[in-house]
Amino acid sequence: MWWLVIGCAMKVHRGIGYGFQEVIYQRALGYEMERSGLSFERESDMPVLYDGVQVGTRRVDFFLEGVVLVELKAVSVPLDRLHVVQVRNYLEVFGLDVGLLLNFGRESLEVKRLRNRRGVV
Repeated sequence: MWWLVIGCAMKVHRGIGYGFQEVIYQRALGYEMERSGLSFERESDMPVLYDGVQVGTRRVDFFLEGVVLVELKAVSVPLDRLHVVQVRNYLEVFGLDVGLLLNFGRESLEVKRLRNRRGVV
């Protein structure tokens, strides 16, 4: 199903281009995913656990069908290591296997599909 999200993101990027704030892409992507019949939560607060104790929460852009995390960026520079580390940390802490990192802020949509290196908890 992650491939369907990429298709929706490409449609949004083709439709409105680059240069807008992240929230615009988030709303448009939500609209496209809904039209595609995907089940998701938008801006979902997820608990961050340390040693079994909740030490905070992080808000993820989309949590798709209970198994895929989708994180959006709208930055004019290429995605860097810090963006990748953010998503990998989310995957580990939330016990998820797959995450998508999408950058709408450049002339071409940037897509990274990331896997949880430590395995699903």
